[in-house]
This record gives sequence, structure tokens and C-alpha cells, in this order.
Amino acid sequence: MKSTAPIRTILLLGLICGGCMVGPDYKPPHAATPSAWSGLSNAAVPGASAATPAPAELAGWWKKFNDPMLVSLVTEAFRTNLDLQLAEAQLRQARANRGVVGGPFWPGLTANGSYARGAAGTAPSRNLFTAGGLDAAWELDFFGATRRNIESAEAGILAARENVHDVQVTLAAEIALNYIQLRAAQEQIDIARENLKSEEATAVLTRKRLAAGFVSALDEANAEAQVATTAATIPVLETTVRQSIYSLSVLLARPPADLVEQLSRPGPVPLTPPEVPVGLPSDLLRRRPDIREAEAQLHAAMAQIGVAKAAYFPQFSLTGSVDYQSDMLRTLFAGPSRFWTAGPSVTWPIFQGGALTAKVRVQQALSDQAYITYQKTVLTALQDVENQLVAFAKEWDHRKALNEAVVQNRKAVDLSTQLYTEGTSDFLSVLDAERSLYASENALSQSKASISTDLVALYKALGGGWE
Repeated sequence: MKSTAPIRTILLLGLICGGCMVGPDYKPPHAATPSAWSGLSNAAVPGASAATPAPAELAGWWKKFNDPMLVSLVTEAFRTNLDLQLAEAQLRQARANRGVVGGPFWPGLTANGSYARGAAGTAPSRNLFTAGGLDAAWELDFFGATRRNIESAEAGILAARENVHDVQVTLAAEIALNYIQLRAAQEQIDIARENLKSEEATAVLTRKRLAAGFVSALDEANAEAQVATTAATIPVLETTVRQSIYSLSVLLARPPADLVEQLSRPGPVPLTPPEVPVGLPSDLLRRRPDIREAEAQLHAAMAQIGVAKAAYFPQFSLTGSVDYQSDMLRTLFAGPSRFWTAGPSVTWPIFQGGALTAKVRVQQALSDQAYITYQKTVLTALQDVENQLVAFAKEWDHRKALNEAVVQNRKAVDLSTQLYTEGTSDFLSVLDAERSLYASENALSQSKASISTDLVALYKALGGGWE
């Protein structure tokens, strides 16, 4: 009975201290957010009437563009994208790491065996068979080092999961941005070709008038120069088309040219949906995965402070073993060959040259860094949304003005061409009108694409793209 008293004492202390964990307990950080978006009050954002206290529905925002090809690309990317697969592998690693750090919480049990032949001095050589039936060790987690490690690992799982969500948000936005760029370039090629036809017709007219002696060779040179200038823009736009297709293919984990045949046929720039569900600034704290990831990383860092502080205190263990040893294999498991040991042990670092204190300070500094990173992530998220709100709203004003410019420039081209044909105006008026029309039509196409890309950026800033 006396031999088991130390073990009973250790177990009793374990029951008493089982709930003890040194180090700070995690509390979610407070992040101040404004009550409303400044961009909604300072600029008229079309469709932003959906900004209500209810959380905005943003999980499948790309479907609101009503473009089946865009939906198909995003859906496939979520299945095949390599960055997303990498993030998912990192999540599996974090889950496995939880099992690694949680292992010491339970008793360990091992078995071993060996054979050796040797001799001492002039004695004849002899065999030595050893079988370690059971070697057990259990480090009692009195002060919570293992439990804090488990807590940190579980927070790491949450951070890895939010990283997967963050990759989903970024991936959906990258697919949409490249797709919009592709369709915008195709539209601008169509605009350039239509203007080229008009300019070529003007050049033919100028040559006829030159042959009749009504205009000078300068007018012909200007007409041909305008044709060449417009034609020169088409190869650049065709390069953009191909590069956008290559980017989309790689995002889908395909060879770069795999989607050329499928996407080379021109299509419209995706139209912006009629409503923009902005929601409230406070929604970002639970919707933006990078904020949630930063909070999980803060939790993990704080738990490591407890791990470092637990090293100040003694570590209690229970150990035991049952072994068999004999010089003959047939008597290895006989009674006289068996011997066993059992008992508690304690380890207490008395002096470590300040290393233990330094380790605690390291973890405290890392926790401070994680908290600062969290604060910065929140502020950056708020800024992202405000930036995209004002960009989206102002681009609508820009587009409205460009629409009017295109209408007036078309009138100017028709009128100047008519007057030039009648001989009551010079060619310079036609040239200026054609240049202005092409520039305004091209700018209008770019503005339409910018509205769509600004909206995609707004959805990304709001944390849309995952459930």
C-alpha cells in the first residue's frame, strides 16, 4: 500500500488541477466599425438600396451577372484551381497537427525487443534476449501546456479554414475580372473594326475627290493615316484577348490554350445586376474571411503564451514498464526472467539562464503582433469597401457622360461627312469627328467594363464568394 501512495497523490493532484491552465484566456477582440458606409451617403450608388441591417447575400454573386459562361468558369475553378487545392491541403495539415499536439494528453505505450551476443572478460560468449512487454509513460497536464497547445492547434484549424474561404473569394473575383477584360477587349475590337470600315470609306471618297482635283494630297494622306492608326489598335486588343483566355485557363488548372476555341467567339460584357447588397460595416467582421483568419491567428498566438508559462512549473509523469530478459529464448517469458518498474517522476526547471522568461516574452510579442495585424486587417477591409463604393458610383457618372459624347460625335461624323461630300467643308473636320467618335466609343466600352470590374471588386471587398 505504501508503494502506491505517491501515485495516488499524483493522481489526486491531477484531479484537483485538471481544470488549471496558466496563461491568458482568449476573448474575441473588439473592432470599432462605423454605423454606415460613407460611400453610400457621399455618392449615389446605383442599386444600393439593398443596404439594410440584414446580412447581405453574397455567396454566389457572380450568378447575378446572368452570364452562363461566367457561372460555368467559376464553378469549374472551385473544383480544379490549384491555389484552392493547396489551401485545402493546408487545412488537412492543420487538422492533422491537432492530433500531433493532442497526443501527449494521453498515456503513451510502447513495446520493444532485442537480441545480442557478447562476453565479459574471459567468460564464454552468451546470448541475451530482451522483450519489453510494455513501456508506459503519462505526463500529467497539471498546468495546461498540452491543453493550450491543443487550443492553439484548433485555432490554427479555424485559420486554415478561413484561408480556404479567402482563396475562394479571390478566385471568384480573378475569374470574373479576367472574363470581363476578355469580353471588353472583344467589344473594343468590334468597335475598332466598325470605325475602320467608316474610315476606309472616307479614304476612298478622298481618293476620288483628289482624282477630280477637289482636294489636295494632304487630305488623302490624313485619311490613310487615320485608317492605319485605327487598324494598329486591333492587334494590341487581340493580344489582350489571348492573354485573358490564357489566364482563365490556368486559373482552371488547364493548359493556357485550352479555352481558346471556347472563348474566342465574342460575347457581351457581363451586365451589372440591378441591386448591390452592401449591408452594414459590422457585417465585415463575420463575412470577410481574412478578418476571421486574423482573429483565429490571434487566438492561436495567445494560447502559446500559456504553453510558454507552463514551463515555469514542475512536470509530473507516471511511468512503468514490464520487461523480460534471458540468455535462452525458451525461458524468456518464464517468471524469473520478468522484472517491472512503476512510479511517478517530476521535472522542475530551477535555473535556465532567463530562457523561460524570454520565451514567454517572445510569445507575448507574437500575440501583440497578431492583434495589430487583426486591427490592420479590419481597417484595410473597411477601406477596400469605401474605395470600391466611390469608384463604382463615380464610374456610373463617367459612363453617363460618355454615352452623351458618343451620341453627339456620331452626329458630328455624319454632318461633317455630308458637308465634305458637298464640298462645303474641309477634310480636317471629318478627320477630327472620326477621331473623336472612335475615342468616345472606345472610352464608353472601357467604362462599361470598369463598372463591372468595380462591382466585382466591391463584392470581393465585401467578402462575397463563400458560404
